[in-house]
Amino acid sequence: MGDMTRRDFVRVGAQGLALAAIPVVFRVNPAAAFSVPAGGDTRLSTFLDHFSVSETDIRQVMGVALERGGDFCDLFFEHRITNWVGLEDEAVNQAYSTIDLGLGIRVLEGDQSGFSFTEELTLQAMKRAARTASRIAKETANAAPEKLAFAETPDYHVIKQPWEQVGIDQKIPYLQKINSNIHSLDKRIIKSRLWFGDQTSYCMIATSDGLIVCDYRPMTQIAASCTAEQGNQREKNGFSLSGRQDLNFYSQVNIDRIAKEAVGRTVRLFDAVKPEAGEMEVVLAAGNSGILLHEAIGHGMEADFNRKGISIFADKINKKVAEDFVSIVDDGTCEHARGSLNVDDEGNNTEKTFLVENGILKSYLHDNISAKHYGVTPTGNGRRQSFRYPPMPRMRCTYMLPGPHTKDEIIASCKKGIYAESFNNGEVHIGAGDFTFYVNSGNLIENGKLTAPIKDINIIGNGPEVLRNIVMVGDDPRLAEGGGMCGKNGQGVPTSMGLPTAKVSAITVGGVSS
Repeated sequence: MGDMTRRDFVRVGAQGLALAAIPVVFRVNPAAAFSVPAGGDTRLSTFLDHFSVSETDIRQVMGVALERGGDFCDLFFEHRITNWVGLEDEAVNQAYSTIDLGLGIRVLEGDQSGFSFTEELTLQAMKRAARTASRIAKETANAAPEKLAFAETPDYHVIKQPWEQVGIDQKIPYLQKINSNIHSLDKRIIKSRLWFGDQTSYCMIATSDGLIVCDYRPMTQIAASCTAEQGNQREKNGFSLSGRQDLNFYSQVNIDRIAKEAVGRTVRLFDAVKPEAGEMEVVLAAGNSGILLHEAIGHGMEADFNRKGISIFADKINKKVAEDFVSIVDDGTCEHARGSLNVDDEGNNTEKTFLVENGILKSYLHDNISAKHYGVTPTGNGRRQSFRYPPMPRMRCTYMLPGPHTKDEIIASCKKGIYAESFNNGEVHIGAGDFTFYVNSGNLIENGKLTAPIKDINIIGNGPEVLRNIVMVGDDPRLAEGGGMCGKNGQGVPTSMGLPTAKVSAITVGGVSS
């Protein structure tokens, strides 16, 4: 086993961070301070060398984790490199890099779990963490597996150039170009703020079932926001693109589009109105409004909430919950999508899981604990924020499949309602499914046509009720393109969501009194 201690690792990483504070580092790559394997190389030997551990080390640590008993244990090794650079107006005013390395150890006994982590990958430190995690168990010691079988995994986000090989000098011109475009598109723009982020994670997961898997996870995002002024009125909005992509993602088309969308979404707010308050038809736009599906419905289908009887869907398996043309999936296999995964954080392959199929609730989203409870196969939804956290059932890419209607006929069917295009600041109560969302972009619908833009309104409703009240589904499915982060029990993970154009027969809209 290698002899790099936590102290050595922090020293090496700190050198890269110190360089990041000096302008000359804009011509180099701070992450190069720590040696990394070639991106996408998921051979076991590469990852064992990367974490300076051997199979013997791993089995010894498992032996300590199971020394008090326990049904199962897993080890989650992670090395994560994050880079971020920000530009405000014409000045690059912020930049940082972080390097994180460690191991999370979990021991399961029934549906109870013991968990510990270490930021030092010496054998002594790993055994110490394993002993802490083992305290959940109180039975006869179990043995570690005699051999670990390496499992190949698919790759749903093949990239050509790892982010570790991309210097900050290659990123800044993208921000400068977007910034220039923003200010040239509309003379009312008075301020802009942009940032470029990228992240690489190397993960190795070993289980007491004798399985070991490796995963390479790239991620990137460019976000732009701008402020416009017209008379005494100021408006602000923005746009972002994100995915498990490399630098080629930021083509000229996408760079131009980021600026155009950010400006267009901002200046249209000068003409925005508030609708009358009350219950009305709501058309959810394709793409970004998938956040409503994710928050108001998706969380209620995570198996831990159902296993504990919290979710309103706890007794709805194989029961009708929506119209026949409504099908909802949670998919870990969407190529390059922000929420996609080759393998989950418990070592299970991801898949396309039907939650609702033709209106019938078919499955929950399972990790190992809930799958054992329900007597089913894990769906590949065991996820964690980092090695410092235990996994739990989480969404990946949650979206609705296309339906039999067109966008035009859906809008034409509404006499009076709103077209909700994008949301933020949502709040959901998982148990009852009640939600409130802030709509920051959309239009009025009057006599079957989109009319004035809208702003500053809330929609209030109940997730299962909204699901039942979806009366039309379009043939235009889209995933949201921005950088969604999903929070649950203090953990955040990247997710994707999407929707075709869909009509809900009634949702309460908070606007102005008539």
